[in-house]
Amino acid sequence: MPIAPARIRASFSLRRSLAPTRRPKRGASRSESSSTVTPRSILAITDFSAHGDNALSRAAHLCAEHGAPLKLIFLSYPGEPPPPDAGCRLAHHALQLGQRHGIRVHAETQIAFTLENMLPPARSADLLVWGTAPVRGLRSLFRGQPMEGMLRRAQRPVLVVRERATGPYRSMVVAVDFSEASRGLIELGFALSNEAQVELFHAISTANEGKLRYAEVSEQAIKAYREECQRYAQDRMFRLTDSYDARRNRVLSAIRYGSPARQLVVQQQRSRAELIVVGKHPSSAVVDFLFESVAQGVLRHSTSDVLVVPHGYQAVSSTRATQVRRSFDGRRRVDLS
Repeated sequence: MPIAPARIRASFSLRRSLAPTRRPKRGASRSESSSTVTPRSILAITDFSAHGDNALSRAAHLCAEHGAPLKLIFLSYPGEPPPPDAGCRLAHHALQLGQRHGIRVHAETQIAFTLENMLPPARSADLLVWGTAPVRGLRSLFRGQPMEGMLRRAQRPVLVVRERATGPYRSMVVAVDFSEASRGLIELGFALSNEAQVELFHAISTANEGKLRYAEVSEQAIKAYREECQRYAQDRMFRLTDSYDARRNRVLSAIRYGSPARQLVVQQQRSRAELIVVGKHPSSAVVDFLFESVAQGVLRHSTSDVLVVPHGYQAVSSTRATQVRRSFDGRRRVDLS
């Protein structure tokens, strides 16, 4: 039975009325929230491939920019033994990076044969910089890439490095869906590179239009649906960019139609951004295998650096600060009593 255009417009009006309309205070909490997501400890993962060298270079630049210590760890290719001199080579990399960038670098003496071996250092870092050659064949088809498994287990932002670093990031595209998690992605992008030009990007999926056509909805109703989606996205994008007035000269925005992953990659290529920032909902390996997420699609199609941020992520440094503050408040209440 065809769906009336009025019913479609009414449903979108209800969505808009239920959406939060309160805007954050301009400039009041942005610097405070940026400081809580600034990486204070970075772990770089390498397999001594070209990808690994690029990751070490990018991690060193980030540590020099933010004054953070750097930890290096070697991850062997699945099913293959590590080189016998892996420890010495890692220590040599640590010495070179420390002297070249003037940062503190520590090389892990334990070789990571599996992701489980990497969990303790990964969970104690604010950012993982990933530099291993992609796994090929049936193993990658059924088990996915090691980076995806680490993202599920450690729940830490993972920066997948493809290009060699020549300095701080100068431009980035941040994928937003107008949820509260989108603000976290923007803040992390600002914190990662304070001088970069940031472009907020949203793709309006056309999947629902296919469902409407399958249900024999008229083209007029589908057109009304598309126009309402466009107005809703423009309104939310304006609110989002307007909340960053202090940096508006470097905050751009774009809205496109189509597959979010593919459109995000196309937008990055169009703007020549050096980094893509995208969120990732919690999911199991089975779900990721059956239903490719936007982050997975971006990693598969893009050639630029990609920062994947798990939703609900909280920096280790901010978590520790909260625990210390709660402990102090508890002792103070006991003393006062």
